[in-house]
Amino acid sequence: MAQFRDLTQPAGYRCPVERSLDTQVSQAVDAWLRWLPRWQPATHRGRVAPCRLCLGSPVLSAAGLGADVPHAVQHGLSVRVKTIVDRAVADYTSRNLPMLQAELDQQAARNRARSYRPAEDLDPEFEGLPLDPDPVPGAPFLFTLSGLAAEADADVPALPPLTEEAKAALRQEVGLADDYANMVGREICSVLLHHRLRIQTAVAEYVEPQISAMLEELTRSLDAPFDPGADGGFDGL
Repeated sequence: MAQFRDLTQPAGYRCPVERSLDTQVSQAVDAWLRWLPRWQPATHRGRVAPCRLCLGSPVLSAAGLGADVPHAVQHGLSVRVKTIVDRAVADYTSRNLPMLQAELDQQAARNRARSYRPAEDLDPEFEGLPLDPDPVPGAPFLFTLSGLAAEADADVPALPPLTEEAKAALRQEVGLADDYANMVGREICSVLLHHRLRIQTAVAEYVEPQISAMLEELTRSLDAPFDPGADGGFDGL
């Protein structure tokens, strides 16, 4: 059925749900802006695998955070926006998708039964990132957080199997939830366009000077690879 704007409302009127989404996005950006001054470039070895949440994200594109912005800066905003989408989809699912909601409730109960949950209750800047650093060839870990979590998960009974009919119905509801998530995501992207200026202003103030300082330090190191106080290194040979 076609949807029509309520002509009894003034032009530019937005429904309460849309206003609420505007507020949530504004609050997420505000929280990210409060965190940004504390960001510092990482000094450890970078990861090889790209972040599935941030790579090619339309949210980051709408926010004006391009590939030249460090991933940690991008990730903090991506996760905060993802939380808004997740909450909206959870509410939609609880009201409209009973089979998917029941499956999620069972999974949540199973998760609560695990004795070790290292990926929970993390700050947005770390949520969704790998629990362990990339392995170094020839230097194996004595243990890993993900390994300990897998051991705890193995002690919890698996969920009961579904019939083929239930699987088909569940796939249909998952598809509806995905469609709703995409709709909410598109609306969030349009809202983020109104925050681009202050996002980019903050990046210019807090991020770009630190990146420039790192590049200057690297340039100095390349221009003078040896100790300037050394006498050439070959005397006495």
